[in-house]
Amino acid sequence: MLHISATLVAVLAGTASAVLSDWQQCGGSSWTGETACASGSGCVKVNEYYSQCQPGAAAPSATAAPAPSEVLSDTPGPSATGTPAGTGPGTTLQSGYYWIRAVEAPNFHKYLQSKPLYATGPAILGDYTTAGQFQVVDGQLVQLVSAPGASPVTLLYGIVSVERYFNNLSLSVTWSATKNTYGTFGWQGDGLTWSEPSIQRPNAIAWYVCSGQTVYINIGNYLYGTPSGCADETIHYYNDKTANN
Repeated sequence: MLHISATLVAVLAGTASAVLSDWQQCGGSSWTGETACASGSGCVKVNEYYSQCQPGAAAPSATAAPAPSEVLSDTPGPSATGTPAGTGPGTTLQSGYYWIRAVEAPNFHKYLQSKPLYATGPAILGDYTTAGQFQVVDGQLVQLVSAPGASPVTLLYGIVSVERYFNNLSLSVTWSATKNTYGTFGWQGDGLTWSEPSIQRPNAIAWYVCSGQTVYINIGNYLYGTPSGCADETIHYYNDKTANN
């Protein structure tokens, strides 16, 4: 009887240890550990070698309704019809600014910019030859659009939409001459982040690049539930003197 009890305890202990806590590793090409995540979480592939338990990544039983001020939409954000705000700083990085680019396929070394170039309109990832120059100032994502040495300096501001797109987890980013009033931009290491107290983001540096190379903030789980026609990306600053491919 003592032997059976000890075995039962061991089995129960093994069962308990089989459930992983949020943000623990749950898979990968050489992973031999546990793979079961806690209730409400799912095992999300981050890359070939690493998968992670992410809260909210389990298949939902019902779709939550958006908040009253947030309208679910399956249509993309604003079209590329903007007003030129400047001639641009050129192809040499100006002091105090950064290039911002993606580092994963299919947008490897595609650079953040506006469309039309140096104008109000959508934020996109495009060719290195037309890369914009950026900085985060007091929580604002600013794009330098005036010529080198111009006074006063002309900036455009990254504007985040309150309206949600695609999977109800996508916020469009556009450029405006007025400051953003929804959320705060920042850096996590070299990664560009956006945060807002009313939104609990699993990954503060998760973005989508969708049709027409338009850029959206992904407020859901990275590499989970990606909308059709979009790609998951993280975007990072780069401070070499010139942008490159």
